[in-house]
Amino acid sequence: MQFLERLRALAADPDFRLGARDMASPSLGLAAWGLVTGVTMVKSGLSVPLAMGMSLLVFAGSAQLTALPLIASGAPLWVLLATAFCVNLRFVIFSAQWRNYFGHLPRLRRLTLTYFAADLNFVYFVKRHPEPVPAPGQQRYFAGGVAVNWPTWQACSFAGILLADRIPPHWGIGFAGVLALLGLSYSLLTEKTLWWVAITAAAVSVATYSLPLKLNILCAIGAAGVVGWWLDSRKARHE
Repeated sequence: MQFLERLRALAADPDFRLGARDMASPSLGLAAWGLVTGVTMVKSGLSVPLAMGMSLLVFAGSAQLTALPLIASGAPLWVLLATAFCVNLRFVIFSAQWRNYFGHLPRLRRLTLTYFAADLNFVYFVKRHPEPVPAPGQQRYFAGGVAVNWPTWQACSFAGILLADRIPPHWGIGFAGVLALLGLSYSLLTEKTLWWVAITAAAVSVATYSLPLKLNILCAIGAAGVVGWWLDSRKARHE
C-alpha cells in the first residue's frame, strides 16, 4: 500500500509529468524502432524466449540491430564484440555527464539509472538541465522519461517478436525502422560539430559498404570519432 501511495505521489509530481511529456514527443519513432528490432531478432534466428530476454536484458536498439546481422552471418566473435563496443561507446561519454548529476547517489541507484539511461533520456534531460550540477527534481524528471521510454520500447519490441512471422514483407517495416532511426538521430544533432561527425559517419559507411562482415560500421565509427576529436581540439585552441 505504501508503495502504491509513493507511485501516485510520483505520478502527480510536476517534474515527473514534464519528463513524461517531453519523452512522449519522439515516442512514435521509438515505437517503430522497437517493432523493427523485435522483428529483426526473430528473423535473425533467435527463438521467441531468447529474443524477449535479449530485449529486456540488453535494452539497446542500435547495438541489437547492429549485432543481429553479424550473428546471422556467422561473423567471428571478435567482430561482433568490437562492433557492439564501438556502437555503445557513446554511453561512456553519457555516463561521464550523468555523473555530474547523479554521482552523489548510492551505487545501487546509480547502477539502476544506467540501465534505463537511453539516448533520448540523455538528450531531453540535458536540454532541461543544461547546468551539470545536482538540483531538485532531476531524478523525478528522469523517472518520468523512463516511464514512457522503457514501456514503449519493450511493448513494441515484444509485439515485433510475437508478430514477426505475420507481418507481410511488403509493409516495409524495415524501411519504417530506418526512417524512425534517422528521426531519432536527428534529435541528437544539436551543434555543428555533431553534424560534421554524422556526415562523416554516413559518407564512410557508404564508401566502405562492400567490406565483409559489416566492417563498414567500424570504419564509420572510427572516422567519425577522429573527426569529432579533431573538431573539438580545434575549437578548444581557438577559445
